[in-house]
Amino acid sequence: MISIELTIIIRHFQLDFYYFLPNSIKPSTTEDSLTGDKAGTRRWEKMNNEKYNIQELLQRDVYVNDKKVGTIVGERHHPNESRVRSMRIQVEAEVADEYMRKPAELAPLPKELVHSIRNDGTVKLSKSMRELQRRWRNTVRIDEKLYAPDEMLDRAVLDNQGREIGVITELFKIKRTYKGVIVKTRLGIQKEYGVEEFLRIPITAFSRTRERLDEVVLSRNFDKVLQLPSYITINSLDFE
Repeated sequence: MISIELTIIIRHFQLDFYYFLPNSIKPSTTEDSLTGDKAGTRRWEKMNNEKYNIQELLQRDVYVNDKKVGTIVGERHHPNESRVRSMRIQVEAEVADEYMRKPAELAPLPKELVHSIRNDGTVKLSKSMRELQRRWRNTVRIDEKLYAPDEMLDRAVLDNQGREIGVITELFKIKRTYKGVIVKTRLGIQKEYGVEEFLRIPITAFSRTRERLDEVVLSRNFDKVLQLPSYITINSLDFE
């Protein structure tokens, strides 16, 4: 059986290779930002021109004015830092109840909303709770967790037996709500199942994510996904 460490290395190699293809964005150094490895640690510019990396923000409480929103617990694992636009935040229960359509314990926190680290060590956001609420409404829900669109792009899609189906290239909305993803399928999948290079998979077909491997997992075998009424419906719709 392949160890989890070897699987992670293989997955990161696949992502690195993808970004060295023509017309791709060149990746930065791959590193596991949640293990304390500071080599090549991601940084981003803030509104006040200071720079913070994820290690400096982990486990810090986040506030909008005097209201505690939650605690920063990590960020997406991806070799291209331009794709990592959000952090993961464990949301306070009362905040989730008030500002989410359906409460979720974990949600994205856009990096652009981070203003500064206050004197007491907490993180100050630059926008109001209404803006954060608007961002959370523009997410997808998988396994009762919220994910921003940028956290879904380029994720590998696996069926529940661990077979890779393809990679997410786009999300699409129906009536202003994200209902599915567009997946670029692997050549072997196209030949075996007779599917096109690009196909739509409904969000409801996913059961969970695998964060360390940057993957999202279907709830059943791929052949059964193809038989889902929701799959058949969204692949029969015409989008502009």
